[in-house]
Amino acid sequence: MDLKAFRQWLTEDGYAREVELSFADCDKDKYVRPAKLLSLVAGAAGFDYDARGLTHQKLYELGQVFLLSRVALRIHRRPVNREMLTISTWEDGIRGAHLRRVYELTDESGAVAVSARSEWILIDPTERKILRPSDFKAKSVHVCPKEINSPECRKIFLPKDNLEDLGPRPVRWSDLDGNGHVFSGNYGDIVWDALPDDLQSAPLRELYVNYSKEAVLGETIALFGFREENAYTVEGRLGETLCFSCRCEFGAAGR
Repeated sequence: MDLKAFRQWLTEDGYAREVELSFADCDKDKYVRPAKLLSLVAGAAGFDYDARGLTHQKLYELGQVFLLSRVALRIHRRPVNREMLTISTWEDGIRGAHLRRVYELTDESGAVAVSARSEWILIDPTERKILRPSDFKAKSVHVCPKEINSPECRKIFLPKDNLEDLGPRPVRWSDLDGNGHVFSGNYGDIVWDALPDDLQSAPLRELYVNYSKEAVLGETIALFGFREENAYTVEGRLGETLCFSCRCEFGAAGR
């Protein structure tokens, strides 16, 4: 059997790495879990900056680190177990208070399976103070040189009435990442565990997530949901404070 050596490469304005999906990355139907897609998006941004010498430690020493604020995904075709994929990412300029980044997940033929956008805020890690994107001095921010077939990130709102109480979700040790809060990708599993049974295996077309407040060990996220014809929105609250919002749109992929 031929063994594949996985590659990663860096260009002036982009970064890419090869990955292979495993059973642990997929659901019971062997399709990639949304949590894995969210994890790939968050991880690729870090790998890009690491490759440029801008590690988390280096940025921390500069007093400027990034927090993920919003993500939007479009599923063109659902990747499956043992599939070999390449995740590519590019910075995509600045909009308002956010630094933007885009992504493509392509198969071995080069066809795009998933495309995505993300928006990040810059903060002072010591004072937890939000900084302006123009304060970022570690490098110039590029704009993606190609068109990405992904929806824009958006603010997600739940209506005030007719919400489903999806119950409490304690923050567990295994939810945490190296920053001590719930890892952004893990919200995908939190949402899918709370979805109605008939939607957990439904074909996902688009996914939007807003990250509003970090959740840490010892806290409990109260989950609420709202169902529409082809969509379901989940909101997580820490007391009276919004923690995250996630909108899932279902239907035939590919557009």
